[in-house]
Amino acid sequence: MRVAGAVVGEFTGPGLVVLVGVTHTDTVLAAVGLANKIYDMRLFSREHATAVGVELSDDASRELSAADLKLPVLVISQFTLYAETKKGRRPTWDQAAPGPVAEPLVGAFVQALRDRGVEVATGQFGADMQVSLVNDGPVTITVEVDG
Repeated sequence: MRVAGAVVGEFTGPGLVVLVGVTHTDTVLAAVGLANKIYDMRLFSREHATAVGVELSDDASRELSAADLKLPVLVISQFTLYAETKKGRRPTWDQAAPGPVAEPLVGAFVQALRDRGVEVATGQFGADMQVSLVNDGPVTITVEVDG
């Protein structure tokens, strides 16, 4: 990921790229819960374990989480996830929390992962970022939690 031409966050190999949107009713508890849910979600295969050098027993699950494989995460704040497009041709972002509310919650999401020992790279909150990724599968999932 680049901001003004400079790399601000990256990882190589399997991992998670997480776009985090925050709305007005979100809380720190929700941010932490979301971080844990995503990192523990079974999205990877035994082949990914081989790619990162993780040895598995024969009776290990066929579906593995980023936590199982100790994979890195790239977190990108993304207010546009809350675009409202029902009316007209111009999206609005009324459902997105303003920066002073959203930034600390994205920070809580990142900190929850780091508290687990996860290698976390981030973008720059509020910046115009250029993101490049390889979407293996491709798999893109919307994840939500209560609270």
